Amino acid sequence: MIAARYLRAKRQESFISVISLFSLIGIALGVATLIIVMSVMNGFKVELLKSILGLSGHVTIQAEIGTLPNYDAVAGRLRAVPGVVRVTPVVDGQVMATKDNANTGVVVRGIRREDLAKNPLVADKLRAGALTHFDRDDVVIVGSGLANKLRVPVDGEITLIAPKGNVTPFGTTPRVKTYHVISLFRVGNTLYDSNYIFMPLSEAQLYFNYGDAVSGIEVMVADPDANLAMLPALIKAAGPQTRAVPWQNINSAFFEVVQVERNVMFLILSLIILVAALNIVSGLIMLVKDKSPDIAILRTMGATRGAVMRVFLIAGMSVGVTGTLLGFVLGVAFCANIETIRQGLQHLTGTPLFDDTVYFLARMPATVDPMEVTGVVIMALVLTFLATLYPSWRAARLDPVEALRYE
Repeated sequence: MIAARYLRAKRQESFISVISLFSLIGIALGVATLIIVMSVMNGFKVELLKSILGLSGHVTIQAEIGTLPNYDAVAGRLRAVPGVVRVTPVVDGQVMATKDNANTGVVVRGIRREDLAKNPLVADKLRAGALTHFDRDDVVIVGSGLANKLRVPVDGEITLIAPKGNVTPFGTTPRVKTYHVISLFRVGNTLYDSNYIFMPLSEAQLYFNYGDAVSGIEVMVADPDANLAMLPALIKAAGPQTRAVPWQNINSAFFEVVQVERNVMFLILSLIILVAALNIVSGLIMLVKDKSPDIAILRTMGATRGAVMRVFLIAGMSVGVTGTLLGFVLGVAFCANIETIRQGLQHLTGTPLFDDTVYFLARMPATVDPMEVTGVVIMALVLTFLATLYPSWRAARLDPVEALRYE
């Protein structure tokens, strides 16, 4: 009751109440900002990992030198390994894609129709009936970003130029062939939507002069985080003169950068909560100074030092707990509607707030981690509690005689 009366300042004590209000707002904004930023970083990592692993596989089996022959036999042995979900032989090659006067470098992936149909990340985004025609030698499936860049419509044509083509007496000539676009795909990652083309495996082998071989076999496992433990079994099943490359090695630098940015942002934004907690310290010290006569009277009436300390602990923690809960609600609500908010702000300002060519994703993701949010809330409450200790201790140590000497 006493703590509540002290927080409801009178007119002559309104400055202390304003400090408490700013402390509450600071803690709320700090907690909300930390939850939002951590959730966006988590969502960015999850969505990026989902799109990358959805197309590249968790482990890639390759020959130590050159191409991988007898790939069907190798794929059969890999499927028998416990924990393997899907095995996909592929042919990857870099070509120049051109349409009219526009051209760009792309990656062509040769894949069987049945294997592409088992990949929901791509198969679910294709035009109805497109896969039924994905066994001809003149068809391709193009990423939507690439199609927009080259202005290639569905049922249109695109010309591919491979640097290594036919060997002639005058040297190696580029291989040029025009393909019919039967469908577009969009996985939400511009890294693939703007740079990938799918081609039937048999045609890719012929186009890149692979013969009866592939560039590698993509292996999908049940638990992507446990794929490193499966490497010995996969290498044994693949046979000699092969190597297994996990996704961590292929994308390690990229995800390390994301993790470093995430840790740095957490550290920087935690300072907002720390500054707000320091405001609580200053506000409580001023409150103790202003209420010194009241504290002295309470002590003479029989209030113990512990009781006086609890009064100011409750007053400070009320600001901290209210600000933390307000920040928690604000942060979670913002994350739940972050894409709608982004679109609204982008429409109002006319400025792109999340460029997919820079961040690779078509929409701003946010994945709320309950453990992280709990950690942020606990950290805010602990900082608030620590901030109230010194002013409360000063109030409890106040000498009633000295406080009332000049009253």
